[in-house]
Amino acid sequence: MFNISRAFGELWVPWQPTKLHFGTAGIPNSTPRKTTPNGVKMVAELGLDAMEIEFVRGVKMSDETAAEVKALASQLGVLLTVHAPYYINLNSAEEAKVEASVNRILESARVGFKAGAWSVVFHSGYYGESSAEEAYGRVKQAVKSVVKILKDEGIDMWVRPELMGGVKEVGSLEEVTKLAEEIGENVLPCIDFAHLHARTVGKYNTYEEFKEVLEFIEKRLGKTALENMHIHISGIEYGNKGEIKHLNLKESDFNYQNLAKTLKEFKVRGVVISESPNLEEDAILFKQTYENIKT
Repeated sequence: MFNISRAFGELWVPWQPTKLHFGTAGIPNSTPRKTTPNGVKMVAELGLDAMEIEFVRGVKMSDETAAEVKALASQLGVLLTVHAPYYINLNSAEEAKVEASVNRILESARVGFKAGAWSVVFHSGYYGESSAEEAYGRVKQAVKSVVKILKDEGIDMWVRPELMGGVKEVGSLEEVTKLAEEIGENVLPCIDFAHLHARTVGKYNTYEEFKEVLEFIEKRLGKTALENMHIHISGIEYGNKGEIKHLNLKESDFNYQNLAKTLKEFKVRGVVISESPNLEEDAILFKQTYENIKT
């Protein structure tokens, strides 16, 4: 069901979604026995159609489980994505840590590909003592290495640097877009709208600002980017240094209603993943909000 690749000009991309999918960052909280296969089943039972496999503290999934997950997701129409472990810093001053970070992304992609995942998302790292330009350059080289290795191994999936919520983290809207623009093949950003809201200390929370983001992405990366978006949402608490912690949508000032309106107006396709603490509740809330918007 999800194994068709398509070409857009000279850009070869994984299969293209025909709609916007909605799901959870990890196994839904309401899943009785929390395994990845059971999570996929629960997502479908809840009326959702996406799940992000969370390799937060390490990449652990057997080939047998990956095959089971892939079959279940295909059968139930659930789009899968993968989140690489959180401890990644492609701008570390220690080369061994950069190499370990690259390997964590590669392992996440390899296992995710076996499970039928559409894209792998990761945190790029921190500026540290580097200038923004130096940090970006090092991250770019590392991501290029990841893309080349995956291509050589025949792993055809999106590689997604995430828009980050902290001002000390590599991953501004400009940076993640530029990575996709300059590396090209199989690289598109993961746009976390809550992170963008936090990183800019309260901006990017109106219809006009959401519209500005989508217009910016389309101008820089083309319509293909809007037809293959990987989006994270949640409520969020923030301060003058950006993100503090994720919240449930209704417990924050994040304007999810206007985001849903903008995504629908632009006919965005791909996946929206809820990273709120209540996971499936906000995934369902956002899906219903989106579906109730009249066009």
